[in-house]
Parts: sequence; C-alpha cells; structure tokens
Amino acid sequence: MAGSVKILAAIWLALLSSACSTLGYYSQSVSGHLDVMQRRQPIADLLDSGTTPPGLKARLSTAQTMRRFASTELGLPDNGSFNHYADLERPYAVWNVFAAPRLSLQLKEWCYPFAGCVTYRGYFSEDKARAQALQLDNLGFDTYYGGVAAYSTLGWFDDPLLNTVTGYSDTRLAGLIFHELAHQQLYIPGDTLFNEGFATVVENAGVRRWLEQQADPEKTSDYAAHQRYQEAFHALVARTRAELKEVYASELPDSDKLQLKKHHLDAMRAGYVRLQQSGDMDTRYDAWFAGELNNARLGAVNAYRAYVPLFEGLLADSGGDLALFYQRAAALGTVPGPQRLARLRKAGAAAH
Repeated sequence: MAGSVKILAAIWLALLSSACSTLGYYSQSVSGHLDVMQRRQPIADLLDSGTTPPGLKARLSTAQTMRRFASTELGLPDNGSFNHYADLERPYAVWNVFAAPRLSLQLKEWCYPFAGCVTYRGYFSEDKARAQALQLDNLGFDTYYGGVAAYSTLGWFDDPLLNTVTGYSDTRLAGLIFHELAHQQLYIPGDTLFNEGFATVVENAGVRRWLEQQADPEKTSDYAAHQRYQEAFHALVARTRAELKEVYASELPDSDKLQLKKHHLDAMRAGYVRLQQSGDMDTRYDAWFAGELNNARLGAVNAYRAYVPLFEGLLADSGGDLALFYQRAAALGTVPGPQRLARLRKAGAAAH
C-alpha cells in the first residue's frame, strides 16, 4: 500500500498547478481508487475461511485457476493482480463517459499522467459521470456513459478481483482476467485503439485455449454462439459508422446531415431487430439499443474493436505463438504514432 500512496502522491504533485475542475476530477479518481484498494482481502484467506459464502468461494477458486492459467499458459504477467478480492457494494467499478461532435465520429480525448490521452473519462460515481455527460451535451456533443465492471492500473498496483464480475459466466470471467492482464503486458500511452485491439485479441485467444483445456462441449458451444452474436453486432455498428462517415464528409447542409444521421441510426436499430427475428442474435444488446444512438455510443464500441482484425492477423502471422506476438506488438508500439497503424496493417496482411 505504501507504494500506491507514493504514486498517488506523485500524481497530486504534478497537478497542483492545474485548474480547480481538473483537481476535482483527480480527487475523485484518487479517493475512488484508494477505496478499492482498502477493500481488498487475500483470496487465499477467503478460500480458507469458514465464513465465506459457498457460492463466492467457488467463484474465487475458479478465478484463481484462470489467473494461474494466464501466466503459465498465456505468458501474461505473474504478479499480485487478481490474487485479492474486493466487494465495492455497487454493480460497476467505474463509469466511463464518451463524447463526440454531433456531426463527427471522432471521439473527444482526455489526457492523464502515465496513461496518456484516451477517448473516455472515468468516474467512480455514476452521478458524476452523468453530470459530466450532461455538461458535454450542453456544449453540443453527442454523449454516452456506461458502467465498466473492472479496470486496469497497468501494473502500478495489484488489481483485485471485484464483486462486479463474480456473477459472470466462466468464459466471460476468464476473458476479463486475460484482457486486463494484457494491458499490463503491453500498453502504449495515448493509443486507445491499439491498446484495446491488442488486449481483446489476447482475451479471445486466451479464452479459446482455456476452453481447450477445460474440454467442456457446452461451454465451448456457448462461447462460439457468443462470438457469432458479437461479430454480427460489430458488423452492424461498423456498417453504420461507414455510412455516417460518408454523410459527415459530404457537402450537404448540416440540417440534411442530421436528418440522414437519424435515418442511418434508425436503420441500425431496425437491423438489430431483424437479426433477432432471423435467429442470428439473442437479447444481449437490448440495453445498448434501448439508449440513445449517437456518435459517442458508436465510438465507444469502435474503441474496443477497430484494430482487432489487424491484431488477429499479427497473431496468425506469428504462428499463434503468443510470446512472439507480444514481442512483435511491443515493437510496433515503439513506432511513431502516424506510422504504427500502417506497420500493423502490413504485419497483419502477411498472414493472408
């Protein structure tokens, strides 16, 4: 804990000359994170305790097995992360706010110490996230905020397993652990698409390998269905983004662009219903479609998905060797930003 306090103190010192609004944001970040850390309990102690509820004990035991698999089979960092448990007494760890101009798909960026610039702003309070979204909406942005079950401190701290994820299915829990540890394996400050693409591909490869070890046909079948539905959803979002990009780049008056924007977003919602009616989609994205569809909501999805096909190509070109994949991805991370995407595309294309 002493190391955590030193790092948080360093953040405060770097921000003493900042505006009050910035200090207010970092105040909630520091206090929120310290609260998470103070709630930690060693999972080993909880497993040995006679007072730990049996259901929780079973989930913690499963998570420990996944945690060991992440390091021994996937080569992910072998540290103290996910060896503790914390009950936050709320459904999400943080709430992330996304914003984009009304006639642009480009997400607004915020910059932070250590993490660099990212396309979201995180809050430990839903009320504060909602207030930030409302403020940005009043400034003329499309906004979206959503709960996030876990987050990575990029190796600065030993991240605990949270109550927010213990109700997940086995494959979803494994994926989350692998994804967050992937951020500790490799993180490039200021490149959200690169970082999330890399972590998502590690997550997917890890879950497939974990399922092979489990040899459970039902879990394997459920995961395959999950992947199909996810692919269909992302294809629908990508198609809509492409249509909107063309509209926003046109010479049409803004009033016409806004009408076409509504048309394409309504068509996307209708497309989702058709997928369900045809049996190519279940109800997992109902809540997402129930909210306002706008550029920020589409951008939040794109942030996690845009580079996934490119990293999948890089993994294939690495012969499925995760250690080599990590090495090559890290090398790409040293390339200057404008050249990084081109290098990644070239590396991924070599697999086809």
